Amino acid sequence: LHTPMYYFLGNLAFADLCSSTVITPKMLVDFLGEKKTIAYLGCVAQVFAFDLFGMTECFLLASMAYDRYVAICQPLLYSFAMSPKCCSQLVAGSYLVGLANSVAQTISMLSLSFCSSSTIDLFFCDISPLIALSTSDTNLSHLILRTSASLFGVSSISIILVSYLAIISTILSIRTSAGKLKAFSTCTSHLSTVSIFYGTSLFMYLKPSSDSSKEDKWAAVLYTVVTPMLNPLIYSLRNKEVKEAWRRLT
Repeated sequence: LHTPMYYFLGNLAFADLCSSTVITPKMLVDFLGEKKTIAYLGCVAQVFAFDLFGMTECFLLASMAYDRYVAICQPLLYSFAMSPKCCSQLVAGSYLVGLANSVAQTISMLSLSFCSSSTIDLFFCDISPLIALSTSDTNLSHLILRTSASLFGVSSISIILVSYLAIISTILSIRTSAGKLKAFSTCTSHLSTVSIFYGTSLFMYLKPSSDSSKEDKWAAVLYTVVTPMLNPLIYSLRNKEVKEAWRRLT
């Protein structure tokens, strides 16, 4: 029962590591240095990599929600439904969706024109503030952004919501409180990660632009730096092997 989840966690950790590596080192350099600039190609690279691993993480979390659904609602079919081949296909599909999203957003950025003195009011290159800074027609960029968000973002959230509605229904049908608690405890780590990831990202991208930009920056820090750092801690604290190792050390 643990092997598929560990496989998903390994890929989630890799996506977190890559997305943080794209943003955090440059952010720290800008904090410590007086000259805060980024080359155009560097900005393109940030947009491509951030959208690649960000959307990949969305679908990895959706795959993990499906994994929890099968484990709780269809336990007798778990070995068949979550076979190594199926897990590999889910992970490969997550990366392919992330690649499709990053290519679309990069094409969107390349179609924009900017002044040489343009200033991004954020610590990394994101497509939304770049569209706002552009001096050219942004209709195509807005169309790509909305299509991507509707097609990929809504579908990943829908998978998670449907999976957890079925999980909650199954847990409520369990007669004993101990059984309910045991079933729900298998989902707490994933729920915590999903809540932090989607809570901060939805606040960042759906928040009205007329509000304080300082709040946008705090949300961006949570979304791009804090959440990838917390994910390993959340899952490690729920891992029995890690708990046993910690007890032996203490």
